[in-house]
Amino acid sequence: MTADVMIQASDLSKRFGSVRALDKVSFEVKKGEVVGFLGPNGAGKSTTMRILTCFLAPTSGTAKVRGVDVFDDPLEVRRNLGYLPQRAPLYTDMVVRDYLKFVADVRGLDAAAFRKALESIIEVCGLAQALDKDISALSHGFRQRVGLGQALLHNPQILVLDEPTADLDPNEKAEVIRYIKEIGKDRTVLLSTHNLSEVEDACARAIIVSKGKVVADGPLEEIRAKTGSVRYVVTVDEKLGLAGKSAPKVAELRQALDAIKGALRSRELPTDEKVHKVELTGAKDSDLRAEIFQLMVAQGWLMLELRRDAQSLDAVFRDLTRGDEALDRGHALEEDAAGDEDDEQSDEDDEQSDEDEDDEESSDDSDADDEASDETAEKKDA
Repeated sequence: MTADVMIQASDLSKRFGSVRALDKVSFEVKKGEVVGFLGPNGAGKSTTMRILTCFLAPTSGTAKVRGVDVFDDPLEVRRNLGYLPQRAPLYTDMVVRDYLKFVADVRGLDAAAFRKALESIIEVCGLAQALDKDISALSHGFRQRVGLGQALLHNPQILVLDEPTADLDPNEKAEVIRYIKEIGKDRTVLLSTHNLSEVEDACARAIIVSKGKVVADGPLEEIRAKTGSVRYVVTVDEKLGLAGKSAPKVAELRQALDAIKGALRSRELPTDEKVHKVELTGAKDSDLRAEIFQLMVAQGWLMLELRRDAQSLDAVFRDLTRGDEALDRGHALEEDAAGDEDDEQSDEDDEQSDEDEDDEESSDDSDADDEASDETAEKKDA
């Protein structure tokens, strides 16, 4: 491991019962890099981050932070990194200033170091107006800022951020990303997010995981070219056609585009305009613009836009992680099956309980008969 490697994962694997969350994940993050860590839900992102931050032990493999194994010396690892989980670890009954002072005490900062760190955090995270407010009174966006502040308090060289913009409104997201870009100028950052535009904005490199494995790792331009395809954006008027011909339905438009030789697949793009906007994917070395134009003329459809460009990161992400939904459904079916077994066992237990209650009632009836018989015998004796 070279001196400029800040994070190193080597063949990390993690199992939860029968589910393999990580399957020999390996990557490195070097000093000064801001790296996007991407993947669908259940792909293993949070599990990897929890291992790197000493919250989970891997089933096999190793993880090191600045050359220190995360479970050989977890305290030293924690001194070197700041961690912001998806939900910031805040005590909502505390004032922001007191909470940060509490974190500083835990980190072992003296009063002078805390004052210096607080000044920096106030500026970087924009906390000046919230410093003397109860955390419970803050918006979710400001709570994330406080969470980011606690991760920065001890001036770590490495930041691990797990979905820092989750549940934020667009303005709050833009602010948090701006903070991360500012922070990343002199730190190493591993940023997990579902928002690919944030990665394109803040990161020069990305790591994509799917089904517990790394499926792409490199600069964004290299990853965009990984699938060996280009995209065409076709916009067609949904109301008007040419020469009195009717406009197509979006399904009809997609079917016609998919039939072009060299086309791989199409999908409808969202739009607020009264148009059909479709993304068509073609082979990397092909140019389908002439065929698309000829199709529009032959069908009498009014084409408003035709653009050919590199494959979007969003499209590459879908290609590389295709099949994860099926995996998630498989896990869901396993859980449902386990739930059904529990229900069956519960029904059996209920039936046994009912039988036991019947036996108890029969026993009670028998006891009552015995008591009545004793009373009759006593009367006869009298």
